[in-house]
Amino acid sequence: MRKLIVTVATTGGLHGKEANPALPEQPVEIAKEAYDCYNEGAAIIHVHARDNTGKITSDPAVYREIHRMIREKCPLIIQDTTGGGPGLTLEDRMRILDAQPEMASLNMGTMLRVTGPNAGSIFMNPTWEIERFARVMQERGIKAEMEVFSHAMYREVQNLIIKGLVDKPYYINLVLGMKYQGAIDATPKHLLSLIDFLPSDCIFNVSAIGGSQLPLTTLSMLMGGMVRVGMEDNIYYRKGELAHSNAQLVARTVRIARELGLEIASPEEARAMLGIPPLGV
Repeated sequence: MRKLIVTVATTGGLHGKEANPALPEQPVEIAKEAYDCYNEGAAIIHVHARDNTGKITSDPAVYREIHRMIREKCPLIIQDTTGGGPGLTLEDRMRILDAQPEMASLNMGTMLRVTGPNAGSIFMNPTWEIERFARVMQERGIKAEMEVFSHAMYREVQNLIIKGLVDKPYYINLVLGMKYQGAIDATPKHLLSLIDFLPSDCIFNVSAIGGSQLPLTTLSMLMGGMVRVGMEDNIYYRKGELAHSNAQLVARTVRIARELGLEIASPEEARAMLGIPPLGV
């Protein structure tokens, strides 16, 4: 039976408790959610940190505290953001890697924010900076999770592969429906098209925003991909009903996966699949 890797993105860098009071912001909250999600079947946690006021931060000390608290509770693979959120500079985002996660996200192109309070601002990820982030990750033994929001971003994926700045198996996260940053629409047709352009020797994951999260992560399972769920991408359990925890979203996805005949990868199995050293090595 094929193993499914479930990632949970518990927090994000945009909305907070004003959107859903159950969204975790502080390290102790994130660690508790991590443990609950691990018990429901998650193998990876995607981490965004907040300061003590709930504002996004790139302080590696806060990330290290989150890591410590998670690691005291469970063996989840820790994947930190390098996108962070609005207002962070490229150098701010690079500082996050000082916390030495096992994995880190790497956005595959520059995006214009088109909605919300930050509409008109630019999320800068030029080629030379993508290469710099990838090089630092590779030197530090951090697995890059390449985030693709549209077909055009495959150009940057291919550039990193050609230059040997990412290691096999390549890990690509297809992000759909994030209108805020100009991502391609979250439709089955768009997802299938993105899958058609995947490079060889890769594992792909699907993240979809809002109400599209459940149908497109389910389609990903059927197409041989992995899945990401959680309140960073979707604060609802169903239309009009706020999720009461990230673990609730993980549990539903795991239940569907098992009904489809898939086995759920443990963190240890996911490390082996992704080429990440076992804990303690």
